[in-house]
Amino acid sequence: MMEPVSPSGSAPTSKVSLQSVSKRHGRHLALDAVSLEIPVGSFCVIVGPSGCGKTTLLRILAGLDTPSEGRIEIADPSPGQPSNSMVFQGDSLFPWMTVWENAAYGLRMRGVAEDEVTAVVTRFLEKTGLMAARDRYPHQLSGGMRQRASIARAFANDPDILLMDEPFSALDEQNKTLLQQELLRIWEETRKTVVFITHSVDEAVTLGDQIVVMTAGPGRIKAVVDVGFPRPRNVLELRHDPAYGELVYAIWGQLREEVDRARAGKGN
Repeated sequence: MMEPVSPSGSAPTSKVSLQSVSKRHGRHLALDAVSLEIPVGSFCVIVGPSGCGKTTLLRILAGLDTPSEGRIEIADPSPGQPSNSMVFQGDSLFPWMTVWENAAYGLRMRGVAEDEVTAVVTRFLEKTGLMAARDRYPHQLSGGMRQRASIARAFANDPDILLMDEPFSALDEQNKTLLQQELLRIWEETRKTVVFITHSVDEAVTLGDQIVVMTAGPGRIKAVVDVGFPRPRNVLELRHDPAYGELVYAIWGQLREEVDRARAGKGN
């Protein structure tokens, strides 16, 4: 069950509250009694082995699926603001639309005035370095540019929650690093609540406020790790900090056993 929580006199401390959420696909148990609090304006990163239910959890948060058991509470967005936008691993741009039209799509679907559409789309295309490519179609863009366009579209739509499913996994290391820095810079300005899935512990530590480590399937929460590095963060400078390497090593230690169990097909 997913229920909105109307704002009361004081701002909620949690944007998303998951209480014993389980999900079955027929006889297969994908998620098992997942409980988690995601604070307002935080950057929550979920890591876990393949098949642990990370994407299933994200789909439930997006309203694309429903839990079999348990309860999800999501604080209401501001009036006229969409509850969430999703950035996928693969190319999700509309191929028949230009970069500009893709970025403007959500706003126009909501009936936003055209002058406001122009201002907002211009802002986020400039932030992602895509103004010069605004009239190009997705097939005319590199993979990194397409993901930047997807990010611009998601932020331009002004969602209450931004859901990101391994958005940089297909990119080379240089583009991945550049887009991580770009995402951090935009997020610092907007402070959206972000739920971000990745297989990369390095990426999780670079981006996150809290890192949720999941077990091999059926997915349970093994650990929630707070990331104490100050913001704003510079991706390359952060990775020179010895404490960064220590935290990556510690989280990988939490994750390694679950990856081995998943590869062996043992689950829980």
